[in-house]
Parts: sequence; structure tokens; C-alpha cells
Amino acid sequence: MQDFESLDLIPEIKKALKEKGYTKPTPIQAQAIPLLLEGRDLLGIAQTGTGKTAAFSLPIINKIAREKVKLRPRRTRVLILTPTRELASQIELNIKSYGAQLRLSTKVVFGGVGERPQIQAIAKGLDIVVATPGRLLDLMNQGHIVFDQLDTFVLDEADRMLDMGFINDIKKIIAKLPAKKQTLLFSATMPKDIERLASTLLDRPKRVEVTPESSTVDKIEQSVSFVTKENKLKLLEFILKDDSINSALVFSRTKHGADKIVKKLAQASITAAAIHGNKSQNNRERALKNFRSGELKVLIATDIAARGIDVEHVSHVINFNLPEDAKSYVHRIGRTARAGRGGKAISFCDGIELSLLKSIEKHIKQKITVDDTHPYHADLSTFVSATKPVKNDKSKVSMSKKARRRRSFRG
Repeated sequence: MQDFESLDLIPEIKKALKEKGYTKPTPIQAQAIPLLLEGRDLLGIAQTGTGKTAAFSLPIINKIAREKVKLRPRRTRVLILTPTRELASQIELNIKSYGAQLRLSTKVVFGGVGERPQIQAIAKGLDIVVATPGRLLDLMNQGHIVFDQLDTFVLDEADRMLDMGFINDIKKIIAKLPAKKQTLLFSATMPKDIERLASTLLDRPKRVEVTPESSTVDKIEQSVSFVTKENKLKLLEFILKDDSINSALVFSRTKHGADKIVKKLAQASITAAAIHGNKSQNNRERALKNFRSGELKVLIATDIAARGIDVEHVSHVINFNLPEDAKSYVHRIGRTARAGRGGKAISFCDGIELSLLKSIEKHIKQKITVDDTHPYHADLSTFVSATKPVKNDKSKVSMSKKARRRRSFRG
């Protein structure tokens, strides 16, 4: 398949794509769209940044336009379930863009904002609802949304849903959906829990798998800076004052840590904003809008809040803290080098994080280049001795593990 013109999409969609400058489908779009246009169930294995939103959105919009349905109050034809508010907003934004030539009725449904506008929109009947599990369940339990006219269900970022503990909520939602429908499940990885869910949810699905993690990693220039915990903020300030950095997404392990970084950068005359679960939805959306427009150069985020950040111009991803899950490293750095651009990923590593670095290198099957040219470089040997457990002192080792679990929980 060479271009979008060869796809069996209505002229209005093709016109919208042309106006956005999209001519050739990405690999997942090229494989998935024809199958979805045929009405097939789909299991898609794809990383962030592969174009999967368009892969499922375009056939959905095409179906709505071609198969007119008069919706009753509180009904929807399409339910798209996502793990985070940012991702839900991003999906709806894309759908509105692709369907700009059509009269589509859509609504995002998530917590952190008042439910009244969501209830009022659903009451009229909607073509598409993009939702996070928690708020959707609340509205379902109150009787504000009914699924007897639903014909398409999309479960996006299924592996992240599991990581965030949404599996029981998802099962409750699925139980209320009609048996006859087209179902699409997308996941970056395929753990056994997702395989089991897919086997019960999908009907004779076609499997589409593109962009293995290694290829995502290979196109990004990666480096790691060994630095003591006390010097991390100084190193971050040093890096961000480099004029070659157009836009930087900085990952913090915790919400408190993200806020602290913003305050410290402000003291160094570097403007930044943080997005995380404790921020109001208006604050999060304003920060994202300013980051997308280029008005804001630095955005500090936690892993969960970063889901849905789809900004083509991110030049640098900086891991202020290394992720405790090696797979999250790939998701993080995948926020740069998008839309054919280059990108750099810089990771800070202190003594406690050495084991996390080793796990990441094992996962991506390559060594990350050590940058020892910055003024805060720390000797690796001091890290090794500092993190080596005291022989026969089980209490200290145990306390260290407990501390790590508490730190992880706070994130």
C-alpha cells in the first residue's frame, strides 16, 4: 500500500488527511485499516508513536459516516477506553481532526473535572465516547450511559491499564457491552494477562504487530550521566541552559519530585511546568497546550501523566529518575524522535539506580553510552561501594528494599 488514496475511505476523510499533510500510512495503519474496514476484530501490538490512533480512528469515522444510525438518548456507537486523561483528550483531538469534514458527535469522559457537562453530552446520544475506566463506571452505575447501540469497542494501551490496576474495572465495563460488536485491542506488550483478556474479548481476531521495541530505541541517541543524587538538579539546570534543546520532557518518579524540580528550575530562571495526578485537569491541559505550541520549553511529568503526550517536536527526553520498570524506559524515550525527526534521551543515574540501569540495558539489549563530559560526573566505583550490601547485615538490606517499595508506592 503506497498512500491513503488507495484506501477505501470516504472522500471527506481523505481530504482531511491531505490538509494535515498525511500522504503515506505508517506500517500499522497500512496493515490495520483494511482489516478494520472489513469489520474484523483486531489485536494490535504497537508502541507509542507508530500511528495507531489513526489506525483505529479512520475506519471508525468511515463506518459512522457510511452507516447512519439514529441514536437514542444516553447511547453511543463507539467506546474507546484509555488509561489516562491526557491520552483520552489526545484521541478525541485526533478524531475531530480526521473527521473535520463531517458532523461527528464526540465527548471525553474522565475524572478530575465536573461530571455534569459529560452527562449532558451523553444524554443527547453520541457517535463516539473516549473514556477512562473510573469515571465511565461511575456514569454507568448512575444509569447515564447505556451500550445497547454500541457497535465498536476499542481498548487502547491495555498493558498500561493492567499496570495501573484497572483490570477489574475493565471487566465490569466489558460485561455491560453487547456481545455482537467489532472489538479492537491495542497493547505495546503482550503479557499473559493481556493474552487471556484478548482470547475472551476478541472474535477470531487478526493480529498486527509492528515496530518492535529495539527499533524504537535504535533511532534515538541515548546517554547516561552518572551523578550523585545531590547534584541531579544542578546537572539538569546545566543541560537545560543549552540553546540546542528546543523542548525537553523530563521524567520524575514521583508527583512531589516533579513539583520540586519545577520550583528549583524557576530559581535558576528556567520556566517549566509539571503534570501529574494531583494537578487539576485545567492545569494539565494548559501545560500541555503551552508545551505543544512551543511557548513552554520544559515539561516535567510522571509516567502515568505522560501517557497521551503526543508532541512531534520533543527534542530531548531526560530521565531525572530511572524507571523501576525497564519497559517504561522504552515508552519514555519514545516521546522523542517522532514524525521522522531525530531525538536524544539523557538518563541520570545515581548509586541506588545502578541496578535499574542494568535492567534497562538488558531489556533493550544494548549498552547505553556514558557521558562523562559534564561537570557533575561521579566516579562509578564510588557508586558500587556505596550500594554494596554490608555482609551478614540482613536488616540493612531488608530496610533498603522496604524503602524502595515505599518510594515506588508514592509515585
